[in-house]
Amino acid sequence: MKVEFTVNGDRRTVEVEPRRTLADALREDLGLTGTHVGCEHGVCGACTVLVDGEPVRACLMFGVQADGASVTTVEGMAGEDGSLHPLQEAFSTRHGLQCGFCTPGMLMSALDLLNREERPCRARIREELSGNICRCTGYVGIVDAVEAAAGELGTGAEPA
Repeated sequence: MKVEFTVNGDRRTVEVEPRRTLADALREDLGLTGTHVGCEHGVCGACTVLVDGEPVRACLMFGVQADGASVTTVEGMAGEDGSLHPLQEAFSTRHGLQCGFCTPGMLMSALDLLNREERPCRARIREELSGNICRCTGYVGIVDAVEAAAGELGTGAEPA
């Protein structure tokens, strides 16, 4: 089935079987391997992308459901010149990643939060990211990174 949607600002057309997930279409058909597939049950959050501005588990959504939609993946966060988004930079400088497997989903969930809330407190950041599993960091660096990025973006207070 032919599906047409916008991915990271570019209009794309792919041929997908109706049972193929959005995660597989992004990774295998479009080469956007930043969307990671972990549990394939929607539990771990590694495959989180934004569809029409809303966070979605790409392993639970069929590619055909994205027809006509706007999809943002972690690759779409960087600037056109390749510069890192303030969230990506903060994850790097604040040690918000170790193995990196959960990072794309964490970044997309955090981006959604910062798009919706001007001043998320640490408890709110933890609550919003609770649907994303990280087995390496203990989450402190991740929360620090989101808090720092909020300050950088001018949407929150600088971390203490």
